Amino acid sequence: MRYYVTLDSEPDAKPVAVDVVELPSGELQATLAGRPVQVDVVPLGATLSVRVDGRVVDLTTEGTPPEIGAVASGHRSYVRVESERMRAAAQAKKAGPTGGEKTIKSPMPGRVVKVLVGKGDEIAVGQGLLVLEAMKMENEVRARGAGTVAEVHVTAGMAVEGGAKLVTLA
Repeated sequence: MRYYVTLDSEPDAKPVAVDVVELPSGELQATLAGRPVQVDVVPLGATLSVRVDGRVVDLTTEGTPPEIGAVASGHRSYVRVESERMRAAAQAKKAGPTGGEKTIKSPMPGRVVKVLVGKGDEIAVGQGLLVLEAMKMENEVRARGAGTVAEVHVTAGMAVEGGAKLVTLA
């Protein structure tokens, strides 16, 4: 698995690529910026004893990826650790829908109380599209992007499942 580790919190800090493979023997094979590195990790309760190229460091971590606090040899650092999968998911989420149609789906199961738009309406970012009742609470479903309503898939009073198509924008 490839990880990208940013050791400095400066905005222009460059991440370092770290490839880690667990061998069938349980040993770790690591490559740091294209250079093979000998690594061994032994859990010691809440602390990890980490050996990197013969140097042993007791490491305590806090937080969850991608932002992690680490204490090693009495020194606290904050690092950003992203797996290749995390980066791809973040890029896809950041990019959002592209091109032609954009379908707004129900975030939860519920009942459509009121439809606020019709086919052909121009929609602005954040504009309410419909009101969905779930667990006795009314939730307004809003547009994440601008566009024109190509189709409204629901009517007031309809029950919908989570992920059901509500409105398609063009």
